[in-house]
Amino acid sequence: MTATKGLEGIVATTSSISSIIDGVLTYRGIDIDDLAEHASFEEVVYLLWYGKLPNKSELEQLHADLSASAPVADSVIQQLKLYPKNTNSMAALRSAVSALALYDEEANDMSPAANLRKAIRLQAQLPTIVAAFARIREGKEPIAPKAGVSVSYNFLYMLTGNDPEPIAVEALDKALVLHADHELNASTFAARVTVATLSDIYSGVTSAIGALKGPLHGGANEAVMAMLEEIGTSSDVEAYINNKLANKEKIMGFGHRVYKNGDPRAKHLQKMSRELGKITNNMNWYDMSIKIEELVTGQKGLKPNVDFYSASVYTSLEIPRDLFTPIFAISRVSGWTAHILEQYENNRLIRPRAEYTGPVNQKYVPIESR
Repeated sequence: MTATKGLEGIVATTSSISSIIDGVLTYRGIDIDDLAEHASFEEVVYLLWYGKLPNKSELEQLHADLSASAPVADSVIQQLKLYPKNTNSMAALRSAVSALALYDEEANDMSPAANLRKAIRLQAQLPTIVAAFARIREGKEPIAPKAGVSVSYNFLYMLTGNDPEPIAVEALDKALVLHADHELNASTFAARVTVATLSDIYSGVTSAIGALKGPLHGGANEAVMAMLEEIGTSSDVEAYINNKLANKEKIMGFGHRVYKNGDPRAKHLQKMSRELGKITNNMNWYDMSIKIEELVTGQKGLKPNVDFYSASVYTSLEIPRDLFTPIFAISRVSGWTAHILEQYENNRLIRPRAEYTGPVNQKYVPIESR
């Protein structure tokens, strides 16, 4: 046996949910460019779960199911109020999602129908949890979800207490579409490994959130915004980036293991970043991002990934930086649950081997002789 570091290039399973072939990302065979330009997030959720785009009545039913499932048990809200004020937002989400299972009567019902209902509840309740946590830590009361509106609209409403502008809803919805699934990424693999033991769907999503928390996965967009804030203005970009490159330091938001010619999702968020900058009359973050891209791509040949422009999009929407990764989770739970449902359908315990590199031919030494 020969180990492959990071499992790079290893095909670990089969899946019909999403694909990355020759740099093209598809959900159920539909190009991400097509979905980003035309589909709502709810349409994408239905596509990932059911394998096809919904008709009008199917989409209306999904909207109704998500709306009805959005309220979270008061005990979970009270738990959020007990967290320390400086609690990491992803740690809070991980703990709260784990707690959801305690209040779900179907938590241990492993039937396909029950697991699909739990997927709906998870998709509906993650935005409620993230918005509630954000308000609680500011000393504000959580806002109950509004019935009859989209996931994107509801999240912005629960976060601020105000009805969001259409452009804000459009921007967030597009970001959710682009982040919904991405083949066998780290968090999705973590979810599938967990449920392959026939553990419950809440355990699978909790595992996925733990993986997404890492800065090499979901936390990259937070790091991008931290970099932009550190640089400050467009005039300071060149010196900052050149210094980073000279010291061979990583520039967050660039490069991707599975894309050699650029992340196809990045251009959609770049466009939205520009539009939001114009509407808010603040082009600073966008202008800085463009200049950074020119330098990094020109000198290193690396192109921006989905995290790079999502940072300026979320900041233009006045979303706190440490909520960027939880928003990633709000989107990606659609993909996680799709993969979990697929794993259950044709399950086999995921148990790879390891190439042993330790000492050999060792003998036990009694403690008095050590």
